[in-house]
Amino acid sequence: MTVHFIGVGPGAEDLLTIRGKELINKCPICLYAGSLVSKKILSFCPKNVIKKNTAYMNLDKIFYEFKKAEKKKLDVSRLHSGDLSIWSAVGEQIRLLKKEKIPYTLTPGVPSFAAASALIEKELTLPGISQTLILTRTSGRATPLPKTEEIEETARIGATMAIHLSIQNLNVLVKKLKPFFGNNCPISVLYKISHPDQKIYTGTLKNIENMIPKSITRTALILVGKVLGSEKFSNSSLYSKHYKRRYKKK
Repeated sequence: MTVHFIGVGPGAEDLLTIRGKELINKCPICLYAGSLVSKKILSFCPKNVIKKNTAYMNLDKIFYEFKKAEKKKLDVSRLHSGDLSIWSAVGEQIRLLKKEKIPYTLTPGVPSFAAASALIEKELTLPGISQTLILTRTSGRATPLPKTEEIEETARIGATMAIHLSIQNLNVLVKKLKPFFGNNCPISVLYKISHPDQKIYTGTLKNIENMIPKSITRTALILVGKVLGSEKFSNSSLYSKHYKRRYKKK
């Protein structure tokens, strides 16, 4: 028996990895993260699968389902939206599984910032503009940020920022970003990336608040940075004819 943690990507079923799809298809039990996992992805489950929505479960109840599956010797596909590496709450589940010596695997998914970059057709690291991407969020009802990671501290760097789980704090966020990026800095808000009802709002720190409908209070990613509006940037050295390659032979 094995618990398979699977990042199912931003939403679209064709952005699920082949490995993820194969694991979902063979596991007789599926625990999935509520409305964040689409019905089309759940359709990859086997015919007689036992499906349970974990949106209404706490950690103890989720682990209880793992223990029940272990007793029955049935594999579990544990579905999380996006990728498992950030804000997935996988760490605490793994800790319990390790303690009970229950086997598990982790399968990565397409992260939302990568899907967002493709949607707006922008590279998030451009030569001479920004070579760093900061993945962060604002403090909310969930886990608070360490003081050294508050938006003001990370924005100070001037790098491209992908701000998750923060659309409900957009007005405060904009005020905190303006001193470091300026009123005219480009910003994109992407709602329900890769879902059929996805929406993209692109503006500046000066006007973005007026562009976002009040109905959008969750499931949105915020991208901020000069790379979103820069066309005048240097070419990468990678493909320069003057670049001395270590491994490529002529």
